[in-house]
Amino acid sequence: MQALTEQELHNLGMNIVGKKLEQMGYEFVAINSELKKHPQFVLFKKGEPTIFVLVKTTNNIQFPEEYDVLWMETFKSHAQKQNAKIWFAGIGIANAESVDLPVFKDQPYYVAFNDFIKI
Repeated sequence: MQALTEQELHNLGMNIVGKKLEQMGYEFVAINSELKKHPQFVLFKKGEPTIFVLVKTTNNIQFPEEYDVLWMETFKSHAQKQNAKIWFAGIGIANAESVDLPVFKDQPYYVAFNDFIKI
């Protein structure tokens, strides 16, 4: 069995968030799935301000929505200059057999994702 790389785990989280955003009726202006490049999604919906979505995928399924507050403050000022809102998506993905094991390709896993945190 082959464990997912950090980038593959991130891409899995991106797919989960992307599907939810599509269901919510958003159009994607831009998508960036490169690790540590933000925002991951720039959204458009007629009549609403631009939304930057930040995606963090972690193997912590109990507290996936934790984020670096100091870093978020820096990003907030960038978003304000663009007249954009920020949504944070913290996604926990863990091995279905044991959270102590990595997530393996083509093996079952748990997903912990409640909703977007509007910053």
